[in-house]
Amino acid sequence: MKSTGRLLLSRRRLLRNGMLVASGCACAPWAFGGAANGEETAGAPIADRTWTIGNEQLKRTLAFKAKTGLYTQQLSDLETHADYILPATMRMWMAQEFSFLSNGHGCAGTDGSFDLVGADEAALDNGKSLTVRLRHKELALEVWVVYAVYSGHAAIRKHLVLRNTGTTALRISHLNIEAIAISLGPDNETTLLTQYGTIPREVFYTGRSEDAGLLVANSRTGDGIAVVSEIPGYMKRTEIGGWDDADHVRIGVLYDTDLMPFERSIAAGEAFTTASVSLVTFRNGDGFNDPHWRLPSYAAQVLERRVDRQGAPWIYNTWEPFNRNVNHDLVLQLIDAAGAMGMDIFTIDDGWQLDYGENTVDLKAFPGGLLPLLEAVESKGMRLGLWIPLAAIGTSTAVYREHPEWVARDQEGAPKITGTAAGEKAVMCMASAFRETAAVRVIDAIERFHLAYVKLDLTTVFNAYGEGPGCWAKGHDHGNWAESLNRIYEGISYVTSKVYENHPEVLLDLTFELWGQKHIIDAGLLAAGDLDWMSNVNDRERSSAGPIQVRQLLYQRAATMPVESMLIGNMQAEFPTIQECFATAAGSAPVLLGDLRRLSVEDRKWYHEKTSWFKKLRRNTRISESFFPLGSWLQTTSTAWDGFARLAHSGNGMIALFLNKSKAQEATVKLPLMPAGKYKLRSVISGKELGILDKSDWARGVAVKFPDAEPVEVLEVIAVRG
Repeated sequence: MKSTGRLLLSRRRLLRNGMLVASGCACAPWAFGGAANGEETAGAPIADRTWTIGNEQLKRTLAFKAKTGLYTQQLSDLETHADYILPATMRMWMAQEFSFLSNGHGCAGTDGSFDLVGADEAALDNGKSLTVRLRHKELALEVWVVYAVYSGHAAIRKHLVLRNTGTTALRISHLNIEAIAISLGPDNETTLLTQYGTIPREVFYTGRSEDAGLLVANSRTGDGIAVVSEIPGYMKRTEIGGWDDADHVRIGVLYDTDLMPFERSIAAGEAFTTASVSLVTFRNGDGFNDPHWRLPSYAAQVLERRVDRQGAPWIYNTWEPFNRNVNHDLVLQLIDAAGAMGMDIFTIDDGWQLDYGENTVDLKAFPGGLLPLLEAVESKGMRLGLWIPLAAIGTSTAVYREHPEWVARDQEGAPKITGTAAGEKAVMCMASAFRETAAVRVIDAIERFHLAYVKLDLTTVFNAYGEGPGCWAKGHDHGNWAESLNRIYEGISYVTSKVYENHPEVLLDLTFELWGQKHIIDAGLLAAGDLDWMSNVNDRERSSAGPIQVRQLLYQRAATMPVESMLIGNMQAEFPTIQECFATAAGSAPVLLGDLRRLSVEDRKWYHEKTSWFKKLRRNTRISESFFPLGSWLQTTSTAWDGFARLAHSGNGMIALFLNKSKAQEATVKLPLMPAGKYKLRSVISGKELGILDKSDWARGVAVKFPDAEPVEVLEVIAVRG
């Protein structure tokens, strides 16, 4: 039996964190000290260097010891005075800082295999960064660990840069970007919210593609940490170990290792930059420290690209009910209606092009091309948007004929084919030189048609409707199928970065089909684009799922993802009522579809008045600083009311309430986290003033009557000075 001075690892401990076994760290020494009480063993080395990165909200202290390596020594919320690291009780297997396999060799921040090269601090536009540079003692490998903080946010954002300093390629797998053990209190007080931070789950948990944001907290004190992963789509994996140690919750933010296994080769002299991971501290129920304030603000101001500055534009899209059956005369009529409604962008969806993969206009449908329509759009004060398939292209196109070697292939070696509204199309591999051609094509469309918005769509890495993932072709920029998965995501980011280099002002929409899963959104998508057409909610009839399901999608993602990045199609402007469509659209990135010709002159005027009000509110009030779902938000249902509040730190903002089929005469709105002060309420629907309230009223609950014969109430909340 091993002596008590050594760490004893049971089979259970090895199994509950497979990364330890994979990274070869099960026998590595832990330099905090081997004694059970956490005191340093006689003669143990002291820390060679420490660094602290932080701001007024939080700080994280890193330490490096020669025989151990890099680890987090302190993580503290300076506003709530919560400390999340207890060094005296730490164990080696809990907090490796990072880990991975390199050519099958285990590497971890705390396995003693790295030398410290140096550390650098740098200023960011809205914060600062710390880069700790390590060199492996045996492998031709450097690891740069990069931490960043941003002014006004209780968040630490982290990524790794892996550099191959040798002459032969390195193959990386089992990559864990953030490996930390936090102290929240007893296991029986620990809670976990998953699925974008809204669904309660057991605290021993593996998060997958939809777990873009996880909230782990102490149910008694309210202290907690949100984990926001920017690893894209199906590559995402998050490990939470919250019931197998009395003092710690282990957090691992990884690329996947099994279902969609991550592999990445790094050529000699090259580097690979990982996705980023954010840890956001909070305290439930504690004013602006509550996650309903902290997370939306951080997501919008840091993770979202540019939308937060002005707010998302109001977009009209032709997809429903017309699908591909669009033409010159129809679009002109729709442009006239959209302009009268106050839309900002008019988007022609599928059907404008002759074939997928080329920018040639279908002259049968549009005899004069798109330029006459562009002129009509801009004469109404709008900008033009277009739908463009990125990787699904026609086999008759020049690029397919000239470069069939770029096509993605299945496991049997056959070209991958995907079903589309225009029939079967070939799927080109974004982890091949095809990405250059794709970028050129998108840039050409932007320049040729003066586009403000591009909806990039259809299958890339994974088909949302069941076709197999990845690419098995030889000769592409991926060494095997597993490596193709993340490389394809990298290919998407390559295209968008090229577009932004040429046209930084354009808004790029990366749809759920392009990202590979129904209703998916994550911070990895937001690192590559501006918007996410997140769903195609059927809304063709008054009995369709429509706005109520749009709000279901919104409410369950708004806790950790910025709502103004979510384009949730396909609400048609005339169903079920114009009031419900407008109020629902105001909760996210507003997008409307439908046959606008059916709207009366009065309806169009109504839309224009309400969109003008909303855009003025959004320009003057940073309502992206919070999101509060109300009523039956967790499960929207026709039998109960639901709603949301979007408020700035000033308390100014809006509240939207939806009657549905509940027959309720009023909704009781509770907002205990409303800032102190007095507030005037005005109904945007009726125009009536509804009185003045203070913080105590919001805490008790404010009864809001639904307007007569109206299914919706929208309130403007105005802070009253004095």
